[in-house]
Amino acid sequence: MKMKPMGDHLLLKRKLDETKTKSGIIISASESEYGYAEVIGVGPGIFTQTGDRISMTCKIGDTVLVPSRLISGKNGNEVTFEDERYTLVRESEIVMVSTK
Repeated sequence: MKMKPMGDHLLLKRKLDETKTKSGIIISASESEYGYAEVIGVGPGIFTQTGDRISMTCKIGDTVLVPSRLISGKNGNEVTFEDERYTLVRESEIVMVSTK
């Protein structure tokens, strides 16, 4: 099934934040205020009242920094396609985009 977000929505796949200590112990960063996600789908943008389109800044494949409360799956913005969990957020909720 192919799905495309509408308006200024982004479809994100959360990247698990794990850090490893020098001794090899994995520490989960789930208490962090922000989390990383990969952009899987991008809407076409929104229209102004005069009919001009405001295009999206993010593109598919970008890594973005998002408040953890939005990608936690507890806000009702989590969707499941083909047994994979994704999160829908508005582009204005993105804090930073990786410049690679």
